Amino acid sequence: MANIQWEYIFDIKLAIESFPYVMQGIGYTVLISLVSMLLGLILGFFIALGRMSNKWLFRFPSRLYISFMRGVPILVFLFILYFGLPMIGIEFTAVTAAIIGFSLNSAAYMAEINRSAIASVDKGQWEAASSLGFTYWQTMRKIILPQAVKLALPPLSNVYLDLIKGTSLAAMITVPELFQKAKIVGGREYDYMTMYIVAALIYWGICSIISILQNYLEKRYEVKNL
Repeated sequence: MANIQWEYIFDIKLAIESFPYVMQGIGYTVLISLVSMLLGLILGFFIALGRMSNKWLFRFPSRLYISFMRGVPILVFLFILYFGLPMIGIEFTAVTAAIIGFSLNSAAYMAEINRSAIASVDKGQWEAASSLGFTYWQTMRKIILPQAVKLALPPLSNVYLDLIKGTSLAAMITVPELFQKAKIVGGREYDYMTMYIVAALIYWGICSIISILQNYLEKRYEVKNL
């Protein structure tokens, strides 16, 4: 402990001066995480339906997709998209590759959340809807999904929090997001510790705001369903 240079752990002056520059990357952080969440939700919903299907033709590809995406590190997948695919003539911008990568990866996790939430709804409600003449999609839209959303909201919110933090990996494929900006300043000023702490505090702030919103939505949905 005696050899630790405590005065170099955090430079307040550098943190304040570089804060506006680092914040320029927050737009990409929010863009990538939000678009990936929306696309992942849509894709994850249909994968969940395929996972629950009685038909092997839909069930097997869905399970294989979920297994692959959950078993491959997202950084490896981003490198495949951004550095690997150009070798066979398919090129994406860094931002596009990041959105595709995070969307496809998060869809696997959201598919399992959706499947669990839908399966948790009493099967008797399917039977009741069928007896009333509802089609599959009418039952899903009017009866099953409203109940499943309440169950899926907390874990889906956690997926979004992971997406926000995970966008820092997009810096590895040159996306000028928050963490990349912090790395640039850290390299220029030879003070990575200060800049990494600044980035950590910003991520913490963003996730805290999302957590507050999550709690609000959960309470509102509970009141709405009383």
